[in-house]
Amino acid sequence: MPSRTAGTRGPSAVRGGGRAPAAPRKPRRGGLRGIHERARKAWDRPLTAYYVIVGAGLLITALGLVMVYSASMITALRYDLVPSYFFRKQFFAALLGAGLLLVASRMPVKLHRALAYPILVGAIFLMVLVQIPGIGVAVGGNQNWISLGGPFMLQPSEFGKLALILWGADLLARKQDMKLLTQWKHMLVPLVPGTFLLLGLIMLGGDMGTAIILSAILFGLLWTAGAPTRLFVGVLSVAGAIGFLLIKTSDNRLKRFACIGATDPGGEGAPCLQAAHGIYALASGGWFGSGLGASVEKWGQLPEAHTDFIFAVTGEELGLAGTLSVLALFAALGYAGIRVAGRTEDPFVRFAAGGVTTWITAQAVINIGAVLGLLPIAGVPLPLFSYGGSALLPTMFAVGLLIAFARQEPAAKAALALRRPGWGKRAGGRWKSMRRRVKKRPSGER
Repeated sequence: MPSRTAGTRGPSAVRGGGRAPAAPRKPRRGGLRGIHERARKAWDRPLTAYYVIVGAGLLITALGLVMVYSASMITALRYDLVPSYFFRKQFFAALLGAGLLLVASRMPVKLHRALAYPILVGAIFLMVLVQIPGIGVAVGGNQNWISLGGPFMLQPSEFGKLALILWGADLLARKQDMKLLTQWKHMLVPLVPGTFLLLGLIMLGGDMGTAIILSAILFGLLWTAGAPTRLFVGVLSVAGAIGFLLIKTSDNRLKRFACIGATDPGGEGAPCLQAAHGIYALASGGWFGSGLGASVEKWGQLPEAHTDFIFAVTGEELGLAGTLSVLALFAALGYAGIRVAGRTEDPFVRFAAGGVTTWITAQAVINIGAVLGLLPIAGVPLPLFSYGGSALLPTMFAVGLLIAFARQEPAAKAALALRRPGWGKRAGGRWKSMRRRVKKRPSGER
């Protein structure tokens, strides 16, 4: 046999002790570019939006419960109540809200659409009851509450936000199926008149803050529906003119605008007392805060410490790190909602997801902006975070809507199908049977 020359290897040598030439390695991308690529790939995974909505929604609610307990203790003691009084009510509302979230996340889209009109009629009926003497209750100068007996109160205008989103999304989806949204009259009617009906009922009680949120939801629906710029600007101009008249004719609202950026609280009952002490609370928090329960401003200087200005107490007790964490959670929730709205092919899902995202993000921006002194105090709570069961319940149902819509994506459906109960056992059984078949084959057939 001819001898092999040195340095050459035959097939047997490769299968034996010799080493095959190594495959060329792909160069690793480092630095910011590599981090960006990995983050983009992680965000493009089918279940990312689903997990972000679930995680951010639950974390905001859980952190809100902690801060409600801390911020409301002194207020409860001032009214001769147990320190955990407000926390217990909020925790009970959170349990009910978790049930609503779970139900909403499991309901099919058709059932959500079927509930649009019943929820709208129910919300309008309750908002009419608010204006009936003996049934409606005024709190803080606004006639927008219904007493349910004992310490329980209901604010129907909070459910009006959810009603507008479901009804508006169903209305626009049906018109898009009939190819009517190219005509401006079909885009505006009856959506805008219906919204003005809700706004009128809310403004009868003097609740300007909730009216602003409803207007933002209307603009979000029109924007998602692809309203032309001139039409969008026209509706915005009309709403702005009405809002200007409502502000100009009210001394209380004018004083709120005058308190933007105020740092002088004035005396007891001064109009800028709340705004100034909110800034004091944030300024004294530093990087990591004074610690849970150690807020000074909640001892009477800061009004509504556990409701509208709970973000200020968060900044005082948890510092800049705590407030940035809250902002990051709201940003993640809003971005995931935009992704759900942008990737779906169902028009109802797109409009409803856009409306819910607009609602939560706009209300968070208005509340936090007021605490920071950048916007007038509108009297709206921080979604999922502030004390108030009437605000928490519909908001958690809305988060459940986003979860249901995130599950409806085709790629997410396929990924979730692999994680059904019993799938692991079936997959394990198939793997074992395949291995047995491979072992039984003759060696030459492998």
